[in-house]
Amino acid sequence: MSWIVRWQTFASGCVMPIMLNTVLREAGLLPGDVRLLRHKDKRATKGRSPYELWRDNRPLFELYQSSQSIENRKKLSAPYWAVFIVNLKDETMFGGVYQVKYRGLWEQDSPMPSVDGGIHKAGCWDGYDLTLDEAMGDLIGKLFIDWGAGAIAYIQYAERNDKPITELRAAFQEEAFPGFLNFIEPLSKLDKLPKSWETVLRASRGVYLLTCPRTKEHYVGSATGEAGFWGRWQNYVQTGHGGNLGLKSRDPSDYQVSILEVAGTSATADDILTMEGRWQSKLQSLKMVGVTQLAAVSPCARESGPVAWAA
Repeated sequence: MSWIVRWQTFASGCVMPIMLNTVLREAGLLPGDVRLLRHKDKRATKGRSPYELWRDNRPLFELYQSSQSIENRKKLSAPYWAVFIVNLKDETMFGGVYQVKYRGLWEQDSPMPSVDGGIHKAGCWDGYDLTLDEAMGDLIGKLFIDWGAGAIAYIQYAERNDKPITELRAAFQEEAFPGFLNFIEPLSKLDKLPKSWETVLRASRGVYLLTCPRTKEHYVGSATGEAGFWGRWQNYVQTGHGGNLGLKSRDPSDYQVSILEVAGTSATADDILTMEGRWQSKLQSLKMVGVTQLAAVSPCARESGPVAWAA
């Protein structure tokens, strides 16, 4: 499709986005023949969300969506599925139009592509043969829509649920890493970062700042291991305290992480610890209540004001 999504300006001065059904018709598809599917699986194992399957292993993604609940058979009965996928930023991205043929009940037990240890039991799931259609093929990964309030309803009739197009990008591309000084994220969002960001953070070591959004207390720490910043922060994600005795005594929090200084590739663990001590001195961490002392401080005292935690 060579045309470009346009914005329609009316005499009243209102600006309205072009609607998805207009695009479907432009591609030669009748909305009545199309079901809209929006893939977002909260059960997915880390690294195996529908978006990550689509991005990293397209055949596995095709297998994922070819298995559907029996109770949705009537809703899914249509010649075409227009597939959308929720990306790591919770945007609804177009993944292609598929020709659909109902195959029947799943014939044998099969591993779930998105869930580690999950099994699609034979006879308990419907199977579909899906073929990616050429229609709207040049918009895959580029076109985004507003799905609306019915996010739970991941199967919808196109003719009854027209969707506004929110964005058309020149190419499929994940957001670029912002640079070490600009990197600021809560621990809860680490697993939603682009793969390229993880690669950069794994390859880099140095000194970081951990901040409690509730109390504004901060902790200066260092990443010296082979997995760099990413590996160190994953310890916090998995345990809530990263093995730090002081943090173990505190209420759980979605700490914010940022990077204070990146070590050179030839820096030793001792070099990085020296860098860490320098930042503790700059932020006066060692002159205030240290993290190793927090276990002896009463809960009321901990809430009395900001504290800079020592490593």
